[in-house]
Amino acid sequence: MLLVNIAGIALIALIVWWFWLYEATDVVLNDNDLVIVVENGTYQPAQVRLAADQATELHFLRKDSSPCSEMVLLPDLEISESLPIDRPKSIAIPPLKKGEYAFHCQMQMYRGVLKVE
Repeated sequence: MLLVNIAGIALIALIVWWFWLYEATDVVLNDNDLVIVVENGTYQPAQVRLAADQATELHFLRKDSSPCSEMVLLPDLEISESLPIDRPKSIAIPPLKKGEYAFHCQMQMYRGVLKVE
């Protein structure tokens, strides 16, 4: 009984950490070689730094066959794109003002952010 309670508490702590406490590291996009990999319920990297007032391209590679990973949405930019499995997909990003722009799947389980500086 004690072992079950300890396992339950550990599982709850893991869920709290994953959904509320985990913070991804930033990756600076300074060339077009960066690929955002969609795999295991995450975008890697999940935080991308971009230069302000410069158009760029994001490259996604979907390795996850989950239906949730099929689409990537950038609601502030009114961009919605389908991601094919195991094939890169480039998405043109217009020049942006400084700020943060979220990107996610249609259910918002996969989440990322563009940090424009």
